[in-house]
Amino acid sequence: MSSQTPPSILSQPPKAAIKQKTTRYHGLSLEDDYAWLRADNWQQVMRDPSLLDDDIRAYLDAENAFTKTHMAPTETLQETLYEELRGRIKENDSTVPSNDGAYAYYADFIPGGQYPRLLRQARDGHGEAEVLLNGNEEAEGKAYWDLGTTSHSPDHKILAYSTDDKGSELYTIRFRDLATGKDLADSIPDARGDVVWASDSRTVLYTKVDENHRPLFVYRHALGTPVSDDVLIYEEKDIGFYVGIEKTLSGAFFIIDAHDHQTNELYLLNASAPTEPLSLISARKPGHEYQVDHHGSDLIILTNSNGAEDFRICTCPTATPEMINWRELVEHKPGCLILEMCAYQGRLVRLERENGLPRITIRDLATGDEHPIAFDEQAYGLGMQSGYEFSTTTLRFTYSSMTTPAETYDYDMATRTRTLRKRREVPSGHEPSHYITRRLMAPAHDGEMVPISLLYHKDTPIDGTAPLLLYGYGSYGISMPASFAANRLSLVNRGFIYAIAHIRGGKEKGYRWYKDGKHLKKQNTFSDFVAAGEHLIKDGYTKRGRIVANGGSAGGMLMGVVANQAPDLFLGIIADVPFVDVLNTMLDKDLPLTPPEWPEWGNPIESREDYDVIQAYSPYDNVARQDYPHILALAGLTDPRVTYWEPAKWISKLRTHNTSDNLILLKTNMEAGHGGASGRFSQLREVALDYAFALKLAGMTDVDAMS
Repeated sequence: MSSQTPPSILSQPPKAAIKQKTTRYHGLSLEDDYAWLRADNWQQVMRDPSLLDDDIRAYLDAENAFTKTHMAPTETLQETLYEELRGRIKENDSTVPSNDGAYAYYADFIPGGQYPRLLRQARDGHGEAEVLLNGNEEAEGKAYWDLGTTSHSPDHKILAYSTDDKGSELYTIRFRDLATGKDLADSIPDARGDVVWASDSRTVLYTKVDENHRPLFVYRHALGTPVSDDVLIYEEKDIGFYVGIEKTLSGAFFIIDAHDHQTNELYLLNASAPTEPLSLISARKPGHEYQVDHHGSDLIILTNSNGAEDFRICTCPTATPEMINWRELVEHKPGCLILEMCAYQGRLVRLERENGLPRITIRDLATGDEHPIAFDEQAYGLGMQSGYEFSTTTLRFTYSSMTTPAETYDYDMATRTRTLRKRREVPSGHEPSHYITRRLMAPAHDGEMVPISLLYHKDTPIDGTAPLLLYGYGSYGISMPASFAANRLSLVNRGFIYAIAHIRGGKEKGYRWYKDGKHLKKQNTFSDFVAAGEHLIKDGYTKRGRIVANGGSAGGMLMGVVANQAPDLFLGIIADVPFVDVLNTMLDKDLPLTPPEWPEWGNPIESREDYDVIQAYSPYDNVARQDYPHILALAGLTDPRVTYWEPAKWISKLRTHNTSDNLILLKTNMEAGHGGASGRFSQLREVALDYAFALKLAGMTDVDAMS
């Protein structure tokens, strides 16, 4: 007998079988009616989706059919939206070439191509471009294909690249001879994707995952030797820590980073002598985070040591990297968060954020003189691209705002002049003056002020009648920039207001903003989001029951919580790959992300307090008999970050508790993982579904887009 009851007609929702499972922690019972949806062989399913249990597949297929039936009236709208979204993509686009030695490397897309090509040409721009890798050819015949890391060897003869053809983030590393265009025999499976070259252009370091999908190992591989002979140079014994590899811009050192979400330790390895032992910089200490770069005989260290909550920058001799030798170079400034840094010959560049806005500051390492790069708009997004070259005066950065498409600049750090290298084109047209962006501050329950970024068409009435999409994330210290996103225009041009709530759990207002929205203080994240919605109603931008909330992954957890805590505030909720089964996931130490996530959410296995805190908000555990808004959840079968069964269980439980007639829908991509469909056009189909759902709820499926 099947473990789910097929709907007699597709207008009736699937009904998942109830198979009660009881577990006990801290003397408490935890009931779970839908635990059976978690495949016992999930590790194998990540590698081969055909191994999924038939009953589970039947249930997911039934949910997909039900969603397709109820969204069928919007298929014409979805197609219109898709064409609009695609029309804003320049099909023959390319990145700005980055110089490295005799070459300039870049990526491009060809008309109709879903995937990028990697190319290079002579540094002076003369001669024909050479195609190093064509993603469209590599992906041919595959339902899913993702290009992970690419890295050319220092002698420019070999391209290392990694690919994933399941969506499970299990990458295979290959090596292409750029003279012949053929791959070498070397092939490394089950890698995380990181691959970094030693100075000899024959040796690489890479990370490999364990059976539970965790990157815990760093190996050394010599080209032309069997992968079985690769040397393990670092193994992380604490399953709560992951490892990654990078290389200093100077090219002198590998950096091996063992980290969770709030603590890390770094090791140095001479890139010219990769068989030498690793050198520890500073041993892990709970709560200490640091980054390292290299300049001359010194290391430059970004650190939150000595109470520098928003970080400071120190230096120390490379030969004696212990913390006792750290000397302060840039002092801690409370409220000014240093996000990242990069050392060039003679200069140190840092990206920092103060009062919610980013800026770039450049320091002359010889004189100590500093100057910022200035910008005019009141709200914007900013990013740095370090490039390949250490001995250069050129810094590349990208700039955009909610109304201004991304612009790429080369900045001469010596002359302090900037050159526009590229402005993103919107082929179907975009007139920034037709749009208005605002920055509001919403009072939270405890008096904190929550920033909100707004975008709307100049012809949209601000009288409370407009529907509003409110986006939020609020976890891991990740900030949501007020940058340009062309996709949003399809909603905004139909009269939606688009709002981003910069809630606690991110770092928009410094590191404190992050700490006040994690672990024992996680409820602040959810309350901030609700406060943002209430403030937008109070200020007349929309009204209660006219807001569609949206968030993905940890932001999908936010969606699940506010659905429970403030259901009447929302017309609908779109939850992309939502992390909604928080308690069960944090109790499952075998899942890929659980141990590293304990510092973020708490460890309910060891701590009764953490158990109680998580249980109090975990969306799945707090579904109640009440009227829920319309809900659309999207999942990926091979998702190793938010496993498919989390949204499946959540939707099943919502169906049995919802007392309203509102739609509760689940769509699982059976050929993809956390990022959804691969390919730049295929991804737009999923965006079109989200937007069609929002427009359907708002009664605007027939509304023409404004110009």
